[in-house]
Amino acid sequence: MFCEKAMELIRELHRAPEGQLPAFNEDGLRQVLEEMKALYEQNQSDVYDRLLRIRALRWEYGSILPNALRFHMSAEEMEWFNNYKRSLATYMRSLGGDEGLDITQDVKPPKSLYIEVRCLKDYGEFEVDDGTSVLLKKNSQNFQWSTKYIGQRRHPYLVPDLRRKTIFHYDDVSS
Repeated sequence: MFCEKAMELIRELHRAPEGQLPAFNEDGLRQVLEEMKALYEQNQSDVYDRLLRIRALRWEYGSILPNALRFHMSAEEMEWFNNYKRSLATYMRSLGGDEGLDITQDVKPPKSLYIEVRCLKDYGEFEVDDGTSVLLKKNSQNFQWSTKYIGQRRHPYLVPDLRRKTIFHYDDVSS
């Protein structure tokens, strides 16, 4: 068990008569220092694992943690979480042009490489990020590569259908 050797060295010092020192126990001191090093490394590993869990909480719960989780965090951990949250927000603002890109959405890979796209109003030619065009007519449905529409989700005429997560509706820009 940890600390037994350290306690033995302390007891040895207290048993010595007043005004005398016991012989220097180099081997015992070396063992105590090795135990301290092992404890420090274990503590560092535990702290790192805890920070990884706190980082995962940002991705799972968003930028505001529930009170039940915050209650179990130290002030230093809350400070680390807030710094991580700010760093992530700064990084996301630097992506995707003027509005940025929220990379915390859709963190799970798609179930299919294709998505079904239904047009609610006549739109005409629609050019996706890779330069290809799709003709969008009212009530038409298209089965397209999902990666063509990932960058377009924030467009004003691209509205997710809440009934089925894999269908996106295109509305007229002017409406």
